[in-house]
Amino acid sequence: MSFAVYKNKPFARFARKAGIDDAVLFETARLADEGVIDADLGGGVIKQRIARPGQGKSGGSRAIILFRKGNRAVYIYGFEKKDLANIERRELEAFRELATVVLGYTETEMAKFIEAGVFFSVLPPKEPTYAQKNSQ
Repeated sequence: MSFAVYKNKPFARFARKAGIDDAVLFETARLADEGVIDADLGGGVIKQRIARPGQGKSGGSRAIILFRKGNRAVYIYGFEKKDLANIERRELEAFRELATVVLGYTETEMAKFIEAGVFFSVLPPKEPTYAQKNSQ
């Protein structure tokens, strides 16, 4: 099984409004798969900073990702640092429960959810990113 990246509908809406394209999302997930994780929240949940277009990561967007190394990353919730410092404990517990379910789906089940519009595939960029070029 290869590493796959997805986003749910609410996150897709957030990313569109924030001007974050799929190439940036894929690169962020790829880096997490290589071990560059901003915060491991446990139970298959990580928090990653996402650079805003033309800016750095520090004041930008944050993403909650359901994550299993070498398998799958599912962007589930996005927020701006200026709007929310962190998620609440009850939200984290809900994300952990969701991670258990979503990360347990087979590829066939994920394909059905994609067909139903619950999840969307995040495809790798057509051109290698700067980070990918320099890591070779």
